[in-house]
Amino acid sequence: MFAVAIAGSTAWACSSAPSPGSHGSAGGAGGNTDSQHAGADSNSNSGETASGSPNRGDAGPDGEGGLSPGNASFGGKSAGNTAASGASSGGASSATAGSNSANAGTNSSTASEVRRVYYLDVQGSVRTFDEDKPTARTLVKSAGQGPDGIAVDAASGHIYWTTMGVPAADDGSLRRAELDGSKVTTIVPEGGSYTPKQLRLDSANKRLYWSDREGMRIQSANIDGSGLETLVTVATGDSARKNAQNWCVGLALDVAQGFIYWTQKGPDNGMVGSIRRAHLLIPDGETDTTRTDIEVLIDKLPEPVDLDLDVSAGQMYWTDRGDDTINRAPMEIPSGKTAATRTDREILVRGVREAIGVTLDLERGHVYYTSGASGRVGRANLDGSGAVDLVTGSGALTGIAVVPAGR
Repeated sequence: MFAVAIAGSTAWACSSAPSPGSHGSAGGAGGNTDSQHAGADSNSNSGETASGSPNRGDAGPDGEGGLSPGNASFGGKSAGNTAASGASSGGASSATAGSNSANAGTNSSTASEVRRVYYLDVQGSVRTFDEDKPTARTLVKSAGQGPDGIAVDAASGHIYWTTMGVPAADDGSLRRAELDGSKVTTIVPEGGSYTPKQLRLDSANKRLYWSDREGMRIQSANIDGSGLETLVTVATGDSARKNAQNWCVGLALDVAQGFIYWTQKGPDNGMVGSIRRAHLLIPDGETDTTRTDIEVLIDKLPEPVDLDLDVSAGQMYWTDRGDDTINRAPMEIPSGKTAATRTDREILVRGVREAIGVTLDLERGHVYYTSGASGRVGRANLDGSGAVDLVTGSGALTGIAVVPAGR
């Protein structure tokens, strides 16, 4: 079964959530970054062609600057190359669209089906295309202020997405539509979340999960928007909100083991970004603000944004807006290393300017990603080889989800 695509993730149809009190054990902490650069869009395999990204300031295209009094299109990355310590990884640069990447392949009944890609333009629309005919079409023209995270429940016929709103106004929301873009409705009203970002769907338990950037927290609700709750609060108050190290952006679920993973991106290319995890269930006697089960898995990243998991292979995949890359690393910290000293980060694809959205198609062995600066939707094999651009020049893109076109 192909299962349900989840905003920046293909954790497909998540299995049943853990029962109360079944808090599985968690791993350690870890993570250093590799030697890399801030690449421009380039077809060079070396990834060393870097004209630099335009200064994004507080009016950048991708929705990742935050706290601007204007609309949800915020940036902040300055041009130039990035130098970081650690072991360098090769990494592929995206080629032009057209050639099919070699895929891992499975015996699944959906492995041979054409994929339908759903994605968001932060300027206010929900878009889609089929991989065999990669011509983008708009499903929802007025998707709200700053759409960012998307989840698709093909079985139930719904698309869900977050809208960041105006961060300074604390007016983020969640919306839902039919697969054809009709019947748009708001399920979590404006102000229910501060600046909701990457979105996940646990279809078996009919729950949505998302990160809240300026809210500095992880939230969850039923698929109709009821039962809103906060699972993790990193910090509170206006002073803490100004510190981008507190901003929760990417999100991934391991429902079977009972864990939630998220990124805290830090300032523009600040080398203080991290990936963390905690149990889906708050430990007994603790709260979202006092819970003690939060682990830092990898630290000192340039600026991690969206996140996905290949649980069976024990790998985390993420976009990094700081150095314009698609990356992966083991979910567990290597023996003898810490979150700040591990050197096992792999750069899979370079030159993805303003890399934002990411999702995995494990049946075919593909990773999909979006560019917040150049309007690119790209795809590569899970090891980073065979990178191609499926769509280019189509807006300032954020969240992405992939399902079989026939579903």
